[in-house]
Amino acid sequence: MSNTTIARLRGDLVYWSTIALDLFFPPRCVGCRQAGSWLCDGCAQAVEPTSERICERCGRPQTERTACCPRCLHEPDGPLRFARAATQHQGPIRGGIHQLKYGRVTALAPLLARYLVAALERPPWPLLMRYVDGVTPVPLHDLRRRERGYNQAELLAQAFCQQAGLPFQPNWIHRQRMTHSQVGLNAQERKANVADAFRAEPLVQGRTVLLVDDVYTTGATLAACATAAMGAGATAVFALTLSAAQKFDDDASGVDLDRAFAL
Repeated sequence: MSNTTIARLRGDLVYWSTIALDLFFPPRCVGCRQAGSWLCDGCAQAVEPTSERICERCGRPQTERTACCPRCLHEPDGPLRFARAATQHQGPIRGGIHQLKYGRVTALAPLLARYLVAALERPPWPLLMRYVDGVTPVPLHDLRRRERGYNQAELLAQAFCQQAGLPFQPNWIHRQRMTHSQVGLNAQERKANVADAFRAEPLVQGRTVLLVDDVYTTGATLAACATAAMGAGATAVFALTLSAAQKFDDDASGVDLDRAFAL
């Protein structure tokens, strides 16, 4: 039996096991653990949007709002034109992303996607969205997707598009090679790890692409996807993620960003 077949069977088993568990164990809120729903009304209202103290281009947190942070000044021709996160990576959002990604709770996707939709009300999104031709998720490699059973970024992007009435384009960008885990890597190592890991379809030529992902860490993966899209002729690439840390360390200085985002 091939590794691909084993991975597919494993993904199917996890999917159906999750459905069976839901029947016997009712959902509990990812924030307060109250039984009855995956995200109760109180915790949904407690979610904090990202701070206004950010770089207006890349969206990374700053000590004060700035038009262009030092990193963007160092990379003025970066492939990603504009990036934002909808919420702060804490509380119910932190728990929700963890359960969606690792707990197989796919029912959370449409609940969490509401925050992506709400983010579109904040400037300059109303203007930028006039130019967006399609929304595409940050892809997983096919083998990893089969192992997990789904791509959490794709579930978020699909629910987001359904709720916002946007064109969903899940196949515009593909991950063409497996990459090592980003856990424990600093910003430069992350950038090298995902370099040339993605390819974009010719369909992106002349189009403006909106990338969607769950968590904004250093931005290396988003930038690699944007590089692939621009290389295939895209006009521009924007990015919107569900959450982001409120402090970035570009050198990582011993900070394990992935562990910081885990429960």
